[in-house]
Amino acid sequence: MANAKNERTFIMVKPDGVQRGVVGDVLHRFERRGYKLVALKMIQAPKVLLESHYAEHKGKKFYEPLLTYIGSGPVVAMVWEGLNIVSVGRKMLGATDPAKSEPGTIRGDYGIVTGRNIVHGSDSETSAQREIDLWFRPDEINQWPHTAEKWIYE
Repeated sequence: MANAKNERTFIMVKPDGVQRGVVGDVLHRFERRGYKLVALKMIQAPKVLLESHYAEHKGKKFYEPLLTYIGSGPVVAMVWEGLNIVSVGRKMLGATDPAKSEPGTIRGDYGIVTGRNIVHGSDSETSAQREIDLWFRPDEINQWPHTAEKWIYE
């Protein structure tokens, strides 16, 4: 992107994270880091959306159980914006396997097994754009001035 501060990522609190009440903590961690929330919604994702989102895993043994798990309850879908948000966001989430996640990461603090790992985060700018386009219409993404940016960025 032309302005690095405008890099965006897709973060989703999965049904286990919603059920366990960690949505607020996930929001808090990204806000406190200095990232800007530009879209947010809670949704019970239809299977067709989940099939598109996880299309790269189709045919793998965990594909159908994954769709069932993510479709089992509401998720909280978010778009965050800021410098290096894709790579830093992934570090904040922790390793996919919570047992390999460092303490202080979301999965390291709340997860125990890979099949219930609390959150999803885009793994590249390309994936982020694809996922954002799947989950949000353009009019659901807000453009707003983050007045703290002068205290966050040089």
